[in-house]
Amino acid sequence: MCTTGECECGEIGYSVTEDGPIHVYACHCLNCQTRSGSAFGEHALVAASDFDCKGETVTHDRHCDGIDFQEVFCANCRTRIFNRNSAMPDMIFLRAGTLNDSQRLNPIAHIWTKRKQLWLLLPDGIPQFDESPTPEEFGQAVQAALRRGSDGI
Repeated sequence: MCTTGECECGEIGYSVTEDGPIHVYACHCLNCQTRSGSAFGEHALVAASDFDCKGETVTHDRHCDGIDFQEVFCANCRTRIFNRNSAMPDMIFLRAGTLNDSQRLNPIAHIWTKRKQLWLLLPDGIPQFDESPTPEEFGQAVQAALRRGSDGI
């Protein structure tokens, strides 16, 4: 399956070729709230080897809690396209709102819910984690989404 996306101005285009669906999660941590200027961030974790990005980008590098982070933006409109980090170097944290079919997004999990906005009501039956889930817990959320028929995007 090939899924595509782009920045606001269209100068950055990307494709993701995954064997299965791309699963999106919502992160309610203070960092995502601050960096997105919104109540939460929507991310899709994809293998770097399945991700192809075309166009001129700029990066912002930062270091936090012993991990190096790189955020990648369109050089023209500054839309943030994806992040990567030294803890999971083979993965891309795709900004899911840049997907061409983003209106179909249905997060399979909500993380860092202890920091979520009080006015935001989360759906019943979707896994919620006070902080970051372990890889095993996230895998269980993916499996639960597949059982529900939530095939991602």
